[in-house]
Amino acid sequence: MHKVAHKIQQNISIPLLHIANVTADELKEKKIKKVALLGTKYTMEQDFYKNIIINSGIEVLIPNEEERSIVNNTIFNELCLGIVSKSSKKSFLSIIDKLVNQGAEGVILGCTEIGLLIQQNDTSVPLFDTTLIHATQAALDSIVDDIN
Repeated sequence: MHKVAHKIQQNISIPLLHIANVTADELKEKKIKKVALLGTKYTMEQDFYKNIIINSGIEVLIPNEEERSIVNNTIFNELCLGIVSKSSKKSFLSIIDKLVNQGAEGVILGCTEIGLLIQQNDTSVPLFDTTLIHATQAALDSIVDDIN
C-alpha cells in the first residue's frame, strides 16, 4: 500500500506516515550506512521502498534471485499461514549472514510476518522490524508532536 502513499497523501489533510521514511529515520539514528532488505519479492525488487532508503543516504542490499524466492515463498506459503519452521529460520539466517558478509550493518524486516520467524536474539546484526518502527515509534512521535 505504501507504493501509492503519495497519491493518498494528496487526498487527505492529515500526515501519512510512510513506512520507508520512518525506517530510514531509524536507520540514520543508528548510523547505519548499508542495510539489507528482506520482504516480499515486490518489496525487495520494486523501487518504491528502496528508493526512499537510498535517497536518505543509505545503501540497500537485497538477496540474490534464488534467495529472494526463498524469502517470498516462506512469507506467503508459511508465515502468512501461521507456519513457523526451523528450516525456514535457518534459511533466513543464512541469507542474513551472506548479506552481512557483503557489508550490511543491519537488516530491515520489511514484511509484517518476518518478525514471527526472526527475532533480534537470533542474530548479532541489528534488525529493524518495520511494523514495530511504524506502529510504535513513528505513530507515537506523531501523536506527541500533535499534542505539543
